[in-house]
Amino acid sequence: MRLATPRWWYSRDPKIMPISRALLTPLSWAWAAATARRISNGRPQDPGAAVVCVGNLTVGGVGKTPIVRALAARLRAKGASVHLLSRGYGGRLAGPVLVAPERHTAAEVGDEPLMLARDGPVWVSRDRAAGARAAAAAGAQVIIMDDGHQNPSVKKALSLVVVDGETRSGEWPFGDGRVFPAGPLREPLAEGLARADAAILLRPADLAQVDAELAAALSARPLLAARLEPAEPPPAGPQLGFAGVGKPWKVEHALQAAGCELVDFAPFPDHFAYDEAILDRLAARAQQFGAGLVTTEKDWVRLPAPWRARVRPWPVRAVFDDPEALDAMLAGLSA
Repeated sequence: MRLATPRWWYSRDPKIMPISRALLTPLSWAWAAATARRISNGRPQDPGAAVVCVGNLTVGGVGKTPIVRALAARLRAKGASVHLLSRGYGGRLAGPVLVAPERHTAAEVGDEPLMLARDGPVWVSRDRAAGARAAAAAGAQVIIMDDGHQNPSVKKALSLVVVDGETRSGEWPFGDGRVFPAGPLREPLAEGLARADAAILLRPADLAQVDAELAAALSARPLLAARLEPAEPPPAGPQLGFAGVGKPWKVEHALQAAGCELVDFAPFPDHFAYDEAILDRLAARAQQFGAGLVTTEKDWVRLPAPWRARVRPWPVRAVFDDPEALDAMLAGLSA
């Protein structure tokens, strides 16, 4: 059973959940030490193609997938042969396997690869190095690796870390600086930033400016700013929203900010597997309000096929504030 991301992780107030923080801190020391040891002992392999790693410094959702999609579209528009590489979290196939949207399911390859495979080639492989070699052998000039900043098995031409730029209600993307499980960080912030070529600060469409304090915290690396925008308006009329992502409350806020008439919102853990009983309850709740059902693209691909006609997927896209700076960073990858 997957657990929901704790919101208290993102608070810098030591008075919130002090006992949990204290009890979990020794485990966080062990986690940080194991991560550092794995990275230092790694022997990165060159797969024969340029690898762009889009990773993050925290557990939970930060918006990597829209960034991966945006980078792939940018490179493909310039004529590069781009393949994506994912571990396929939530899927049972170990790979390497080339995702076929018409044949594979989210239970086999994971929800994000299945969604992204509608745009172009996506490989799923628990062994990242083997997956990268398979992509290169299939003709990839550039491999965009979704996640893997803490994975040392593949030689990276460019390492980017995505940071959640939404800092409302006293929340901070790095919490009080503690490492999992006492906080949201996968490793100490300074160590993770030191291996990155740049950070991408991703904020919601309704936040016009980059948070100055957050930008200062990331100033050790070049910083690109991007925003999440609706790819299309939310469905009209009353809607019951639901999402099983790392931070479902962000989906709720984004729908409201886009003008969706939300009558209720149901949060679920990341990569949640929806069954008929859960969906029947959601549909019954929506019927009480005379509302439709709306969810994210990532959730929509996990729905049983008969339910996809009954639920509206709401896509979002990442838009960079300075696309020329992004192009300069990507220049030469496919040469």
